[in-house]
Amino acid sequence: MGSDPSVFLQTGGERTGSDPRTIGVLISGRGSNLQALIDAIGDGRLDARIGVVISNRPNAAGLDRARQAGIEAVVLDHRGYATRDDFDRAMVAALRARGVRVVCLAGFMRLVGAPLIDAFPNAILNIHPSLLPAFPGIDAQQQALAHGVKIAGATVHLVTLELDGGPIVLQAAVPVRDDDTVETLSARILIEEHRLYPEAVRVWLDGGWSIDGRRFVLSAPRDSSR
Repeated sequence: MGSDPSVFLQTGGERTGSDPRTIGVLISGRGSNLQALIDAIGDGRLDARIGVVISNRPNAAGLDRARQAGIEAVVLDHRGYATRDDFDRAMVAALRARGVRVVCLAGFMRLVGAPLIDAFPNAILNIHPSLLPAFPGIDAQQQALAHGVKIAGATVHLVTLELDGGPIVLQAAVPVRDDDTVETLSARILIEEHRLYPEAVRVWLDGGWSIDGRRFVLSAPRDSSR
């Protein structure tokens, strides 16, 4: 897939949507990174539109965040589908129906399978609370403390079939203090997540990037003043 946001995703001969800066957000819980995206759009740091928020859990608090911001909130309970692929196909249909260009995982606690990845190649972003490739998977902050690292952080990466293994878009470092607990470290990492995710989405939408092996490569330096 090219990185020109004026070119629509195309799978099976079907074009999706009319606005190349429409994003879809997948959540499972409180949706704090969803709120960071909403806020960044609201104050002009991110030129984008959230077309839909989808949760696999009916009681996810992030659904209320979406509704309060006037964003369509959809529940697709994974328990209602016979297979993981059936669930992924339902998400693809919902996202395409709303013209989504790029998918943002924001605390989405499900592994993403081939149907969704194939429908949005190099167009699914995830935020992870570690400096990948260190500490993939769950409990990354606990892993960092257990290993005694002095620097932790947050990573936005493209989603592939390899768990937390896709090309890295942006990272931010967070020093680990000697008196840190999982809670205190997680809170400081979360601050960086909220700053980093909207910026990474902007980088993706603005284009001018390519994938070189495992590397996300910008063709020109980013303007940090934007």
